[in-house]
Amino acid sequence: MNHFDREFTGEAKLEYGDADYLILSPGAYVVCAVTGSKIPLNDLRYWSAELQEAYQDGPTATQRWMEIHTGPGVKEGESQ
Repeated sequence: MNHFDREFTGEAKLEYGDADYLILSPGAYVVCAVTGSKIPLNDLRYWSAELQEAYQDGPTATQRWMEIHTGPGVKEGESQ
């Protein structure tokens, strides 16, 4: 058995990049920044490198993007 065969438990700590992520601390899952649900690392497809947050799915990622980019003080169609 090598270290790649181990079963990890608990929350992983990641550094999110534009196209991939770096595992800083191994674990079985990350937590969705919007819903708080656990996302198994094998299922992680959506995150923000800008905010360093993970999301459970596309609609949730879009919801968070809209909160950040069209919040109070930002006119629709205008970015920060």
